[in-house]
Amino acid sequence: MSFIDDIRAAFSRRDNALSQLLLINVLAFVALLLVRVGLFLTTGGSITITPILEWIAVPSDPLRLLTRPWTLLTYSFAHLEFLHILFNLLNLYWFGSLVREYLGDRKLVSLYILGALAGAALYLLAFNLIPVFQGRPAILYGASASVTAIIVGAATLLPDYTFNIILLGPVRIKYIAAVVVLVSIAGIDGNNPGGEIAHLGGALLGFLFVKQLQRGRDLGRPVQAVGDWVGALLSGRPRLRVTHRGGSAAAPAASAARKGNLPKPEQEDIDAILDKISRSGYESLSKEEKQKLFKASQK
Repeated sequence: MSFIDDIRAAFSRRDNALSQLLLINVLAFVALLLVRVGLFLTTGGSITITPILEWIAVPSDPLRLLTRPWTLLTYSFAHLEFLHILFNLLNLYWFGSLVREYLGDRKLVSLYILGALAGAALYLLAFNLIPVFQGRPAILYGASASVTAIIVGAATLLPDYTFNIILLGPVRIKYIAAVVVLVSIAGIDGNNPGGEIAHLGGALLGFLFVKQLQRGRDLGRPVQAVGDWVGALLSGRPRLRVTHRGGSAAAPAASAARKGNLPKPEQEDIDAILDKISRSGYESLSKEEKQKLFKASQK
């Protein structure tokens, strides 16, 4: 199977969101890298990649943004520096795996996209309303806001889950998320204030996303609806709506499920799951047990 076939196969699966997000970031990085090197070899550096980057990065000028609205999404897949994309992809893989396992692919994609939008929104507000940033044209690019949303979302969902970190040992992810937020705050007066502010927008979105989900409200529904529409458009298959005439014993349950009022697990089941965590750790739980634990947290 060729490289192109491998990429096509990765995007043909509906349960492969994390790999798809990672792959899109890598492909975009490689494309920008080739363009940058090509410009250097052909022009000797007299033409840089900046004009091209400005068409996919979020400008701080709202009037220019109106002519490039797609940048609110494309910026979250653009990287130029190797270390920038490396750390983003590592964190996306580690924390995204938790979100995907516990909440599913659609929630992971929603969190990534909403994190990007929230990061861009806070960046635009800051650079147009805070005096110290006004008159300083800037562009925003990179997946950091989306990744920060996923980090904080995972920490809000599973605060006591632990990662084994070299030289530090086991560390609960709520502390990792706290450090990420504090570092972003500390960096606002540094060389990349726009990026750090965008991180904070993503962090706030990640926290609110999970908290609202625990209350039965899915902030990602608009994202999922747009994704379904685009998927149906690309596949050329219209979405079908099935209407049932008459009543059904399953109808109330289906209606409750759509509203987020899923049946709560029994207390005995929760006690057994908590005992299993104390004996073997959270990683030993099955997917069904994790879902039961999450439903119980919605009480």
